Amino acid sequence: MKKTLILALVLVSVLSIAGASFAAEPILMGKADYAAHGTRCFTVAVVALQGDVIVGAYLDEYQMLPRAETVGVPNSDLDFGNAFANPDQALASKKLNSEYYSNNMAKAGSTVTIADNFTALEQFVVGMTVAELEAFVTANDKEATVDMVTGATLVDNHGYLSAFLAAAQDALNN
Repeated sequence: MKKTLILALVLVSVLSIAGASFAAEPILMGKADYAAHGTRCFTVAVVALQGDVIVGAYLDEYQMLPRAETVGVPNSDLDFGNAFANPDQALASKKLNSEYYSNNMAKAGSTVTIADNFTALEQFVVGMTVAELEAFVTANDKEATVDMVTGATLVDNHGYLSAFLAAAQDALNN
C-alpha cells in the first residue's frame, strides 16, 4: 500500500512537471495606430502573438464620413461629435460602414468591399512569424504588394501590412 501511494505521488509529480513544460506560450496583444492610407484617415491594427507567430489579426480604418449616411463611432452624436469642425461629418469605421465606403471604391473600379479587403489582409498575416512579416514588408514595395495578397486589391496593402508589423512589434515589447 505504501509503495503504491509513493508511486502514485511520484507519477503525479512527474506528470505535473511534464504538463507544465508542454503548456502553450502566453498570448501577447499588440496594437498600432497607423497612417496606412493617406492623410485623411487612420488605421488601427491589432495582432495576437503566441511566441513570435501571429495567431490573430484585426484591421480597421477610421475616416470622417457623412453623418447622415453612416454610423459614427460611439459618442459621435453627443459631446465627442460636437468637437468636429464639420457637423455633417462623423468619425466612422470603414469596416462597419463597408457598404457605404465600398460604393465609393466601386466608382473607382473596385470589385472587392473594404471589409473583404481587410479580412483578406488579416488572413494573410495569421500564421506568419514577426520576422516573416518584416521580411515581406521590407522586400516588397507599395506597388508590388497591391497584387500579392489574394483577395486584397487595395493600393495601400503595403501600409496595412506595415501597420500589422508595428502592432506585432508592440506585442513583442509588452
